[in-house]
Order: sequence, then structure tokens, then C-alpha cells
Amino acid sequence: MNFIKDRIKILDWYIISKYLGTFLYTLTLFVVIIVIFDLSEKLDDFLSSNLSFWQVISLYYAGSIPYYVNMLSPLINFIAVIFFTAKMADQTEIVPILSGGVSFNRFLMPYFVSAFIIFAFNLASNLYILPYTNQLKNSFENTYVKKNDPSSKSNIHMKLDNNTYIFMDNFDSKSKTGTRFSLDNFKGDVLTKKLIADEIKWDSLKRSWKLTNYSIRYINGLKETFVSGASLTKDTVLDMRPDDFSAYDNIFENLTNKELSEKIRKEKIRGSGIWNDLLFEQYKRYLHPLSAFVLTLIGVALSSRKVRGGVGLPLGIGIILSFGYIVFNQFAKMFSLKGGVPPLLAVLMPTICFGLLGYYLLRKAPK
Repeated sequence: MNFIKDRIKILDWYIISKYLGTFLYTLTLFVVIIVIFDLSEKLDDFLSSNLSFWQVISLYYAGSIPYYVNMLSPLINFIAVIFFTAKMADQTEIVPILSGGVSFNRFLMPYFVSAFIIFAFNLASNLYILPYTNQLKNSFENTYVKKNDPSSKSNIHMKLDNNTYIFMDNFDSKSKTGTRFSLDNFKGDVLTKKLIADEIKWDSLKRSWKLTNYSIRYINGLKETFVSGASLTKDTVLDMRPDDFSAYDNIFENLTNKELSEKIRKEKIRGSGIWNDLLFEQYKRYLHPLSAFVLTLIGVALSSRKVRGGVGLPLGIGIILSFGYIVFNQFAKMFSLKGGVPPLLAVLMPTICFGLLGYYLLRKAPK
């Protein structure tokens, strides 16, 4: 405690309180506005599904509000820094600070302390909160809001391990049922077992798959054994889950870090085409919170100079740059998922580019 008191002065507490206070106030305001617009857009879906007010709050907004907070955090962080710093400059508060012997780097310290608090909160949220709240939000949306969207995936080929391959003609994410299922086991290049079933369905209680109207061929050289399960059902354990065949594009957001790492490990074997999606999601959780430092640096460098017209010009430039950062992130994601850009580079690219911009602006900022 004494360590903090010795290094954080009254001026530091003043800037930290201004920073975090403006950030929390603006973030709350934006979230309320988004919730109001979101509610007006989805109200018909809620009413048509006969959902109560409590169901909407507990099943949807309990999951979506943390998502909005995380999504808006870089934008609000930037706007908050520019707004209160430009106001300090307009009221001639920064000039006496720098003239009194405080270096510009020392002046930046409380900003980066505040940025670290936001960074730590966003990182903890990405790793430990959002995977669970996203499950609420996405499950609700897929059931009630996107109920008319296609929920099935066709012509599924997957490698479960080095010796096992499966095929399904169609899989429905809502009923968790697949049709025309087949499984091939190989020993080297030789087929040793072939299983065919008209239907395969996930049993959530037994945590296993149920095959309907199945047949199995065991092949041992020239000798074959045939097992018929016509009109019968069979429980079987396979190294796959319904989420592996989901038709929804928000499924990776629901995975915990352990589940995401396990899915990445399996994807190395399966090669089902979602490798970049998984890596991008993993890197994003760890690296996107770094934007708090980059945008804070740009915000201070832009708004610490007193300009004619007050806070309007710096705030306008800040809003444009913050939206530019968000758009840049989306382009980087598309380049990674569709254009072959390595996921780590795609996640870091906006932070690196805007970090270089922040460094340039810092060099030009009044000292």
C-alpha cells in the first residue's frame, strides 16, 4: 500500500478518476442506447415466442450486455481519453503540469495505469466471463431470433483420428440429428470396418450417439463379417460432438479456453477447415485487450494540445480513428478467415499499425 502511495500522487489520482469515471459513464450510456435499439428490433421475435420479461432479461440480456461491453470497450476507451484530456487542455490544466517540471512521459503514467485496469478487466472478461455469457446470448438467438435461419449442414466429411473417417449427408443443429451416416476404420491404407446408419442422434443424457437402422462390415483380408441392425438402435461413443457440425457462425464464442484448446488440438488431425477460425478466436481473447494501451497513447497525443474550438476537433478525430480501428479489426478478421493471412498476424495487425501511429503522434505532441 505504501508502495502505491509513494508513486501515485494527487495529480495521478485526479487523472485516473477522470479517465475511469468518464469511461464508465460513457460506456453505460452507450450500452443503454444499444439495448434500447436492440429491444425495439427484436421485440416482435420476443412476443411471437411468448417470452416473459424475466426470460428476456435472464436468458438474453444477461449474456448480451457483457458482449456489448466488450465490443464497445476500445471505442469508449478512446473517446473517454480524448474527451477529458481535451477538456483539461482547453481549461489550460496541462500546460502548468508540464511547465512545473513534470515530463510528458511521467504525465502519461496515470493514463497507462488506467489503461492497465481496463486491459486487465477485458482480458479477464475474455477468458473467464464471455465464454459463459455468450452461451446464453447465442443459444437464445439461435432458438428465438434466428429460428427461421438454416440450422443444418450438408455433405460433412471429417477425420476423427488417424484411422477413422466419417461422413454425414446432413446434420441439423437444432435436433442434433444426422442422416445417412457412415464411418470407415482403416489400418494403414486397408479398410477394416465400415459402419452405415440411416440416422445418428446425440443423446445429451448419456453423452453418446444413437444409431438407427445400422449395419456394420468387419473386413479381415478376404474374410468379411456382416452385422445387421435393421430397425434397431445402437448407442456408441465417438470422438465428436454436435458443436463440431453446427451451422451457426457464433459457436466458437461459446467455447471455454480449455474447450477451445482441445478443439484446436483435434482440428490438427481432422482438417475440417476451421483451423484459422479457432486460432483467430484464441489469439483475439489474449491480444485484443492490448488496444487499451494503444488507443490511450493515441488519445493523449491527439488531445493534449490546446486548439481553437475546444474539444470538438479532437473528439471528432478520435471518433473517426476509433471507428477506423474497429473497421480495421473486421477487415483483418476477414483476411485471416478468407484470405489466408496468418491468424496471429491478423489479430496483431490493427494494434501494430495504430501503435505506430500513436508513437508518431507522441513524438509530435507538445512536451
